[in-house]
Amino acid sequence: MKSTRLILWLLSGGLAASAALLLLDNRAKAAKLAALQTQMQELALKLAELEQQKNALSQAHQDEIERLRKDNQELLRLRNEVRQLRNEKDQLARQAQLAQTQAQRAREQAAAAQAQVESLMTNMSPQQTQPQPPSQLAPAQSPQAPALQCINNLRILDGAKQMWALENRKLPTAVPTQQDLLPYLGAAGFPSCPAGGVYTLNQVGMAPTCSIPGHALQ
Repeated sequence: MKSTRLILWLLSGGLAASAALLLLDNRAKAAKLAALQTQMQELALKLAELEQQKNALSQAHQDEIERLRKDNQELLRLRNEVRQLRNEKDQLARQAQLAQTQAQRAREQAAAAQAQVESLMTNMSPQQTQPQPPSQLAPAQSPQAPALQCINNLRILDGAKQMWALENRKLPTAVPTQQDLLPYLGAAGFPSCPAGGVYTLNQVGMAPTCSIPGHALQ
């Protein structure tokens, strides 16, 4: 009987010890589990912070790309403006050069016309230069007067042609029409050769001509 009680007591002690050990093991596991949960929470917080930093960097990167794109567009706009200004400057320089050339040509033609008139007057015979009655003066001047008048008409046409080219920004190769020159000829309108010649306006860079030989700007 006593041995049975002893056995039961030993079994109860063993069970109690096993329960105690199991309780201690469960507590240790619970502590580890709590520590793991804490670590997991910390990791979750760190992941959230990293995600926020990633989003912030991504936004900053996109903002920088947008800023660079706008800067590039502004640079392209400024380059286009500079190119346009250079083109306008070059065009103005060409127009100024053309105007200078045309003005010089007009002066040369005027001087040539004046020299031609003086040459014709010089080559006239003494009898033609002396005062004569009106009945005798007209026949003596008839060979030169139409030529002088025609040359003066050609000079007027050339001046009108140069003005038309300047105001309308025409190249030296442009060819005007009679209608184009009418606004620059005044009330007299388009002149005609007194000897019946036909005028050809030609290009801006060329003098107008008459179909009659000798009626020409030099």
